[in-house]
Amino acid sequence: MFYELARPFLFHLDPEVAHDLALPAFKHFGRFGAGALIGLPGQPMAGAPVEAMGLTFPNAVGLAAGLDKNGEFIDALAQFGFGFIEIGTVTPRPQPGNPKPRLFRLPRAEALINRMGFNNGGVDAMVANVKAARFDGVLGINIGKNFDTPIEHAADDYVACLDRVYPLASYITVNISSPNTKNLRKLQSGEELGPLLSRIMRARDRQARATKRRVPLAVKIAPDLDDEAIGAIADTLVAHDVDAVIATNTTLSRDGVAGLPHAEEQGGLSGAPLRRRSNEVVSRLAKALGGKLPIIGVGGILSAADALQKLDAGASLVQVYTGLIYRGPGLVPGIVTALAQEAPRARARAARG
Repeated sequence: MFYELARPFLFHLDPEVAHDLALPAFKHFGRFGAGALIGLPGQPMAGAPVEAMGLTFPNAVGLAAGLDKNGEFIDALAQFGFGFIEIGTVTPRPQPGNPKPRLFRLPRAEALINRMGFNNGGVDAMVANVKAARFDGVLGINIGKNFDTPIEHAADDYVACLDRVYPLASYITVNISSPNTKNLRKLQSGEELGPLLSRIMRARDRQARATKRRVPLAVKIAPDLDDEAIGAIADTLVAHDVDAVIATNTTLSRDGVAGLPHAEEQGGLSGAPLRRRSNEVVSRLAKALGGKLPIIGVGGILSAADALQKLDAGASLVQVYTGLIYRGPGLVPGIVTALAQEAPRARARAARG
């Protein structure tokens, strides 16, 4: 109810300004124990638990990376009822991202276009924020490279971030699929992905030996891949003992939004128009992987039915972001409740991962 009243005001603001107002507001309500007054569950909701990546998720609904790039609002977001939270993308050094405006709403399509460009305060600032948070649930940390790091040295940035966040993360996501950092998606190709993962996995194994704690590693891929590329990526992930794959990031396609205001803005498209393509990638990945590692499905989830489609396509877990903008925090408990009612099917899906 609170979000339904606030949304018209927020949608009159520039999208990035609205984002910068809304998250501190939720943090304020959570800090003073008033989350329940605005309809927040207040903690991870008990639902149909999922075992994946060697972790236990209290429910299958997570927050996708991008909403809280610096880990400033972990405790506030934990009030939404998520089974897990992913923060980032973070880079070794602070960077401002692309020039504003860089975030655009397409309300008629329930979509967003963003070209944020990994704007963040750097990995040291994120580490300080995570250490200050009280959250003790499943926390994913999404890592990337600085915009001015040459692609041939990208592994240096990923390893630098991994080393810093390793002690704090439940799992770490390698983001090689944002369309808003020049040449980043080249890292998905066969000739680039294998060597990159070799470096990162060696760094992970070194940290695991030093800390006596093995943190799972996920890789996030784009929706703009053909069947051959999806199959090649699946083979490479399995060959390098990656623990999960997140499908998908935003798309460069404008299917479903052509002719709408802002549709021609550069950047990645998310929201309802991405749903079908994301589901197709999840399905093709599931066939290529044959249950060898779990899939986290993300893209176009604005309802419980959308989440169930992702799970039916082969995902073990789901993540939301744009759906929160259009549906508000109530989206999360709605999905968690629906999945709990589907518990027998959820257990069967979890067994695939």
